[in-house]
Amino acid sequence: MNDAGLDHELMKRFRQGMVIPAMPLALDEQRKFQEPNQRALARYYIDAGAGGIAVGVHTTQFAIRDPRFNLFEKVLSSVSSSIDDWSKTRDVKIFKISGICGKTDQASREAEFARSCGYHAGLLSLSAFHDASEGEMLEHCRRIAALMPIIGFYLQPAIGGRVLSCSFWRQFAGIKNVIGIKIAPFNRYQTLDVIRGVCDAGKDAEIPLYTGNDDNIVIDLLTEYRIMTSDGEKHVRIKGGLLGHWAVWTRNAVQMLNQIHQLAKDDNIPGNMLTLAAHITDCNAAFFDAANQYAGCIPGIHDVLRRQGLFPGTWCLDAREVLSPGQAKEIDRVYKVYPDLNDDAFVKTNLDKWFER
Repeated sequence: MNDAGLDHELMKRFRQGMVIPAMPLALDEQRKFQEPNQRALARYYIDAGAGGIAVGVHTTQFAIRDPRFNLFEKVLSSVSSSIDDWSKTRDVKIFKISGICGKTDQASREAEFARSCGYHAGLLSLSAFHDASEGEMLEHCRRIAALMPIIGFYLQPAIGGRVLSCSFWRQFAGIKNVIGIKIAPFNRYQTLDVIRGVCDAGKDAEIPLYTGNDDNIVIDLLTEYRIMTSDGEKHVRIKGGLLGHWAVWTRNAVQMLNQIHQLAKDDNIPGNMLTLAAHITDCNAAFFDAANQYAGCIPGIHDVLRRQGLFPGTWCLDAREVLSPGQAKEIDRVYKVYPDLNDDAFVKTNLDKWFER
């Protein structure tokens, strides 16, 4: 099995399924990068049991690439060093993923920089290819995969993605150096297109599937998909999650994923897991501001981290990106009605340690 030149043990755990938070960006009121908070956040994820951390992705804010802010390289290098330093003290290996954006020239530069900083793989956004053919997009993917291992990314159209066919994902799965796919169209039909494509390509044992469907996390992870192919029936599961939702309450997400993996082994899914699925989706609606078409999705995540003491506030690089009216009350509500889903006590116990130099 091709491990794309990566550490064998790390790839084994990636294929088994990890919690991978999509990391937010720590800013102060003047919208200046706050390295101590960013470092504390990386330490939180590692101590919470996350297997990987994704940086430079949508939750980190695509605007870090804007020349006005010029933060892409600074944030990636800072987070990479923070992960390496803390993971050594914990004797763990953390799968480091960098977001890769833009047309081929930009994406190539980002991939080369990420690789130079020690990132293991790039999460490849195709949002810059709205008007391109699928053939042009696949050629772009091949060129970036020649530079570093890549994880495919089906981004929901509501925040800049586009609809991609089952044929696209079948061909994508055949690209050398593709090591995983994040499925995040927030759409069950399109989720099945990815799963079918990977199975049709005969890559279901090599390319792990990760949910990015923050509206359907638990069901995605619980389901065994049975896909008929020319080689017979394939039994496939979505193994883990690369999620903005898991950027908060991460400790509980790790415990939940471990439980789901055990339930899958036992082939015994109790009904209360379906209730849990609805509770988590309700929390996500508050964090991601579903009532307002996700306008406050990043400030919502920041607000939870602010309440826990990890972030100084909810500020984003775009001053217009703020909590929607009523969103804070929605977050209050889910805190109150689902007290077992947060990890505030864990954060409180460790917060001072995470902020130490």
